[in-house]
Amino acid sequence: MKTSSTKYLIILFLGLVFNFKYAFSQAIPRFNPDTLLTVKIDKDVVVKVGKSGLNVEDFIHEIVTDTSFYEAFRNMKKYSFTAENSIYTYNKKNKVVGSIYRKLQHSPTGNHLKIISEKSEGDLYKRNGDYDLTTLKLFDYIFMRAYKSGYTAEDDKSDDGSKSESYKDKLKTLIFSPGRPVKGVPFISSKTEIFTANMRQDYDYRFFKGMYLDSIPVYRFKVTVKNDLSKGEKDGIMIKELTTIFDQRNFQILGRYIDMKLNNLAFDFDVQMNIEMGYFDGEILPTKVSYQGNWDVPFKKEERASFLVLQKGYSMP
Repeated sequence: MKTSSTKYLIILFLGLVFNFKYAFSQAIPRFNPDTLLTVKIDKDVVVKVGKSGLNVEDFIHEIVTDTSFYEAFRNMKKYSFTAENSIYTYNKKNKVVGSIYRKLQHSPTGNHLKIISEKSEGDLYKRNGDYDLTTLKLFDYIFMRAYKSGYTAEDDKSDDGSKSESYKDKLKTLIFSPGRPVKGVPFISSKTEIFTANMRQDYDYRFFKGMYLDSIPVYRFKVTVKNDLSKGEKDGIMIKELTTIFDQRNFQILGRYIDMKLNNLAFDFDVQMNIEMGYFDGEILPTKVSYQGNWDVPFKKEERASFLVLQKGYSMP
């Protein structure tokens, strides 16, 4: 993958994130491949400060220090599992113009990837056979690359120390450690630290009780831009919403949703992502990833796409 493309793709996937249907609204008004109801919110949590109960600082601390979310994506390659990938591309009127469906089987040993079925329709490829959209290239780079490999202890290390690998490290920070600074991405790095004193004044913090998959009691910690800000102030804030789902029983993070939008001289993007986890023999592993995004970079073709990734049937060989 070319370095320039990788740089833009960081913006595409700020925040690898699961549209909890009915828990979140879809910001981009078009077809949504994610129709699975996973979270049901019951009521507001009574905020108790100090030793008597949870407060906002408890949730923020867990978000910025958590490593299990990233470990789950590394550890999935130790297992056999089935994945279903649905990808859609859109025109400027948000009508579907192309689609890909794949059902795959991953194995941690031998030939890691087996394609069970695959179907594509519409306008997806250039004349030379490459994907027409950079979004699709990145999708294959992230998911198909993972499916083709087994687990190694070197998974979290850069491949070659190149600038391209540096960009991928920044992407990992954005996805797995939201709220931390991400340096080296023009016009973006200063907008990711939403838990600093300066940026906290722009956000509301709320948490709710609910159920995940009808069986797991959860907290939903929701960070959203304040309604009383001026339009200019709202437009300058990149992360519009960051919502995290916690298991009430052990404070394990089970899901993350990010809504980001920004329009400046370098980028024009509108992206929502969502990631969900599940328990398998006591280990946390990814079960669903969804993405809705539009992005437009000077001198590049505008891209509109969505995808849904479902992974299930985890088992040790």
